Amino acid sequence: MKPGEIIVKKSEITINKGKEKTKINVKNTGDRPIQVGSHYHFYEVNPALAFDRDDAYGKHLDIPAGAAVRFEPGDEKTIYLVRYAGRQHIYGFHGLVDGPIDTSKVMPPNVEEGSEDK
Repeated sequence: MKPGEIIVKKSEITINKGKEKTKINVKNTGDRPIQVGSHYHFYEVNPALAFDRDDAYGKHLDIPAGAAVRFEPGDEKTIYLVRYAGRQHIYGFHGLVDGPIDTSKVMPPNVEEGSEDK
């Protein structure tokens, strides 16, 4: 072994093992590509992505950390989401949660592209 060397198992890595997955169909209704990162709160993604947002509340993509899914204009894809782990506090993104995940406080994103009502 060399200093700093990392030895990894030669097996597949399973992510989000045992977590319940939510299957969602998503369509990019916009005229530009949209890319969503692995840990982005999917409920708060670009309003040009059409899907059942209530099903996405408190969840992120079920993909490896650092990866992303790209939706070209007109693309329709089936994706899988998992719940955030830990304390389940969400801050930032579009500011629709900014605190603990609480489905009684669900606010639908403003679907008027470019508008920033707060």
